[in-house]
Parts: sequence; structure tokens; C-alpha cells
Amino acid sequence: MAERDAEVGFKKETVSKLLSGFFKEDRTRLSGDAVLLMTELLRIFVQEAAVRSQKQAESEDCDLVDIEHFEKILPQLLLDF
Repeated sequence: MAERDAEVGFKKETVSKLLSGFFKEDRTRLSGDAVLLMTELLRIFVQEAAVRSQKQAESEDCDLVDIEHFEKILPQLLLDF
């Protein structure tokens, strides 16, 4: 049970490299606080997507969450974020 409650997240280095890849100028810098904030936002976004997909699957009497469940919740999820 303890393994199920373990917190899963993104590595700060990975998020930093992803964000830096979208910068148009090489001189643009990313602060540590911005990376931490984006990491937390991504964690919450993915967690919310998983919960909503699970609820969608339950509403359709499915035992397994499939990509179709995710696709159904995606438009509203994007609007909420």
C-alpha cells in the first residue's frame, strides 16, 4: 500500500530542458523557481488527467482506462488549465 501512495513527479532537469527547447534566444535564462513551478503544474495536470480518465471509464462501466477515456476528457481538461 505504501508504494501506491508514493508521490510521482517530473525531474527538474527534464522540465528545464523541455522549457529551454522552446526559447527563441540562447540568452534567455530560466530561474529555479520557474522550473519548480512548472514541475508542480505538470504533476497536477497529469494527476488530474488520470483521475478524470478513471472517472470517465467508471461512468462507462469499464474496469480499465483506455486512450478513448483520456480523449473524451481532454478538451475540458485543457480548458480548465
